[in-house]
Amino acid sequence: MIKFEIKNSEDYNKNYSAAIQNPEEFWATIAKKNFTWKRPWSKVLDWDFSIPKVSWFEGAQLNITENCIDRHLETKGDKTAILFEPNNPNEPSEAITYNELHKRVNQFANVLNSKGIQKGDRVCIYLPMIPELAISVLACARIGAIHSVVFAGFSATALSTRINDCDCKMVITSDGGYRGAKTIDLKSIVDTALLDCDGIESVLVAKRIHSDIPMVSGRDFWLQPLLDTASEKCEATVMDAEDPLFILYTSGSTGQPKGMVHTTAGYMVYTAYTFKNIFQYEPNDVYWCTADIGWITGHSYIVYGPLLNGATTLMFEGVPSYPDYGRFWSIVEKHKVTQFYTAPTAIRALAKEGLEVVTPYDLSSLKILGTVGEPINEEAWHWYNDHIGKNKCPIVDTWWQTETGGIMISPIPNSFEGKPAFATLPFMGIQPALMDENGVELEGNSVEGRLCIKFPWPSMARTIWGNHQRYKETYFSAYDQKYFTGDGALRDENGHYRITGRVDDVIIVSGHNLGTAPIEDAINEHPNVAESAIVGYPHDIKGSALYGFVTLKNSDISNDSLKAEINQLISKQIGPIAKLDKIQFTSGLPKTRSGKIMRRILRKIASKDTSNLGDISTLLNPEVVETIMKNSL
Repeated sequence: MIKFEIKNSEDYNKNYSAAIQNPEEFWATIAKKNFTWKRPWSKVLDWDFSIPKVSWFEGAQLNITENCIDRHLETKGDKTAILFEPNNPNEPSEAITYNELHKRVNQFANVLNSKGIQKGDRVCIYLPMIPELAISVLACARIGAIHSVVFAGFSATALSTRINDCDCKMVITSDGGYRGAKTIDLKSIVDTALLDCDGIESVLVAKRIHSDIPMVSGRDFWLQPLLDTASEKCEATVMDAEDPLFILYTSGSTGQPKGMVHTTAGYMVYTAYTFKNIFQYEPNDVYWCTADIGWITGHSYIVYGPLLNGATTLMFEGVPSYPDYGRFWSIVEKHKVTQFYTAPTAIRALAKEGLEVVTPYDLSSLKILGTVGEPINEEAWHWYNDHIGKNKCPIVDTWWQTETGGIMISPIPNSFEGKPAFATLPFMGIQPALMDENGVELEGNSVEGRLCIKFPWPSMARTIWGNHQRYKETYFSAYDQKYFTGDGALRDENGHYRITGRVDDVIIVSGHNLGTAPIEDAINEHPNVAESAIVGYPHDIKGSALYGFVTLKNSDISNDSLKAEINQLISKQIGPIAKLDKIQFTSGLPKTRSGKIMRRILRKIASKDTSNLGDISTLLNPEVVETIMKNSL
């Protein structure tokens, strides 16, 4: 029997087998029994990875916000849906009930309509982690507009690139935001971005820091006065199952960010189902994911997954170090958090501060701990288990991607135990394959290769906005009829998976995927730079950090101020998250005779692992390797 709630190993084994043996019947059962539909589907699944084409629940009609909000009102109307914890601990928390969320989403949706936003229009959201961020996302979904949330740490250039790529008609932002001790002027970033964006018709501005900012007449509107006069009723727009729900940009190994398109029905079913079971959510729990809604983790496991389950989901505006490194644990104690989901970067940073920032707080409410963004190292896993979970909270080390929409490989508490640094076993319906360098699938256990997925799952991205050919080439061209994740993995003797890292030129820094090519492009704009190469190297806190090898047109001008100028360029073009930790000026870069930069060698030098560089005699300029090694940082 197919179950929505997985409580033990027997449930997991039966459900997993059912999802593999008859995927259509499995997902149809989950979808039919646990969601509200305006019209049922005529076909559960149609797919062909060679095109690639995937559609789930064809013919069905629904609105995801009715499943997130409306259907809960009769029984959970007075329950807290969103619990907002502000940056400043002296500012009061805000509890938004399902009834209130319903009214506020409807009002916001009506404001969008009043400014000409219709079904299918793209709306860019550039907001800090305040309630308006979640509400604006849901308001877009309410009327069938496609939301494109851009993390509020991205630069004006990165913002304008994303706005133009999907032809947004509107931007939703705020006068500014708080991040720890910093105040960020978000509106000025938007104003700068919009100098290069002709398609924007209106900008809605929420007040957060109450600063005096310029407003462009006829384009910019304060949000609150519009909400105050908007109706609290807004009928949900009927959406087809495969209508786009949102676009979310992710860094590629080359060029332009990729606008991953997620559609409505499959994403809804999968995120709700994974949230319920991986976090073992119960009716009175208080769930907290520390991510930003600007990333896929925030979309799926702050907004949609929790609300689809009628959960209480906590939004935190601040950072783990403000006003001190005990902030996370004070919030857990304050709100009696039961599920806590964060990044290994945060865990390592907090562990470094010692137990004196942990022990003052009561963490006994915790039941499940989670990690996301990158594989967690064993030392951090054990610290998390021993000192936060007190050896009684299962740790779900989740592997998934912006492209996958939902968690793909993860422990399921009470069904099987987690293993330090292992994502463990696939979720229902997920069929992993490890491929060797010749494209042959590696069967059995105790093998290592490139991680692919053999069969579609409901929440997978359907395309790259405006560029289906790039979608095909990036994810479906490496291996026949398989989705290639870009990650390497090993499968141990028990069939458990461990992610070993990216196999392309994407580096995961503090859980954020950063493509090296856009960073190199930014550096190479400096008038004194001839060329550059970016690699990752191990970092105690971030997991990986960025090391730049930069060749100058004139070697006599290398100095610290030039390094600062390079990082300023990167910050302007991409955002502060992409700045380099180390910059080494070089006389040249190691290249093959065809001119390709040998990043493999640079990675080894950056990682101080130069015992075996392999045969470098075939390089165009082998002598440069010795010089780079001698001067490495």
